[in-house]
Amino acid sequence: MQQLDLNIEDSGQSENMPWTSGPEMPLAARMRPCSLDEYVGQRHLLSPGKLLRRAIDADKFTSIILSGPPGVGKTSLSELIAKNTNSEFIRLSGVTSTVADVRREIAYAVQRRQVSGRKTILFIDEIHRFNKAQQDVLLPDVENGNVRLVGATTENPFFYVVRPLLSRSMLFQMEALSGEEIIGLLRRACTDTRGFPGIRIDLPDDAAEFLANICEGDARKALSALELAVMTTAPGLGGVVRITVEVAEASIQKRAISYGDDGHYDTASAFIKSMRGSDPDAAIYWLAKMIHAGEDINFIARRIVIFASEDVGNADPRAITVAVNAMQAVQMIGMPEARIILAQAVTYCATAPKSNASYKAVDAALEDIRKERVQPVPTHLRDRHSSGAKEQGHGNGYQYPHDHEGGFVDQDYLGVARTYYCPVETGYEIKIRERLLYWNQCRIKEQDREDAGS
Repeated sequence: MQQLDLNIEDSGQSENMPWTSGPEMPLAARMRPCSLDEYVGQRHLLSPGKLLRRAIDADKFTSIILSGPPGVGKTSLSELIAKNTNSEFIRLSGVTSTVADVRREIAYAVQRRQVSGRKTILFIDEIHRFNKAQQDVLLPDVENGNVRLVGATTENPFFYVVRPLLSRSMLFQMEALSGEEIIGLLRRACTDTRGFPGIRIDLPDDAAEFLANICEGDARKALSALELAVMTTAPGLGGVVRITVEVAEASIQKRAISYGDDGHYDTASAFIKSMRGSDPDAAIYWLAKMIHAGEDINFIARRIVIFASEDVGNADPRAITVAVNAMQAVQMIGMPEARIILAQAVTYCATAPKSNASYKAVDAALEDIRKERVQPVPTHLRDRHSSGAKEQGHGNGYQYPHDHEGGFVDQDYLGVARTYYCPVETGYEIKIRERLLYWNQCRIKEQDREDAGS
């Protein structure tokens, strides 16, 4: 095996040393926790007795995948894992690192292990950006313990991390920090010597609460906003920098919503379920979130059309018309006015009576076709206009319903007894249900007459 120089400067990893910070670094980097006790958030993972905490304390793990929204401490936790297990910390990026980078760091890790017995934590930020081939490169060395992988991702690892790597990893879902946790971090930054040494800061409760609310549980975003506010605000009386709500508002741009693939699917799910649950307020909120996050308005419109048929159905047949018209109008009008059209369709569908009877009917019929013998078309229903059809008796015996009273006549249209469509006692389907019951009664009477005549 080729011998590698383990001098950290030569390997280009000096910048990867954890728990180091300087005044030139961003506030979020300067305030990285130095111990697990100082770490804020993720109590569901790191409280004494929890699986991840036990794995770290016992130094018994091979690979860990940390998933969660931005700014919740994935990198900080990875550094602390390395520190607590006395491991070398190597950081790579799923965006910029290559297979060659991975192979080089693994080679260093192997030699480090042979020379000093020291383990290596290979931290790959945004591991979901690695393709399948890049992830596969990790498998042998994770398997034999040459490196201990800690991967971080803002996406669902089941969608983006290859199964062999998942099977070798402990998966942990990290959550956005609570408002109280964000406020605690902000206040620590105002007083800790790593934060703003030599600067006295007054952060009133209303300004701290504003930053905690606007940053959506993202500690990095909150600390960055605080840093900008402090560094651009002149000291007042007594040399104190006072961060008011107005200063806090000026230090942060439009609220950023975490909206990767998970956010897309989860928000769309909440949107549909709110309409299905007849809660127009919740449905409008999720609609607003999707619009604010830049969701494709055509996607939203298509979901409303599907919902109008799947969940409203014939309980209010006008819903599909409203939804289709809204979809076409959205395509013609575009934003920002499209939000009004979408809101009308959403509130109509959310407040309409609900029935999935049509949806259930077609699925039940499809299930029969998949599992049962496919029914031949009864002879009297077959087309009699094709060549040779009359000679084969196609169409013979068919009764034209309009020739009968009420436009109804009892005859077999399927060949077997099946009931797929069962209207609910809601909305317009009440009338449909009554009509079907009436026709069933007519069939029974007709059958009784035939039985009496025979």
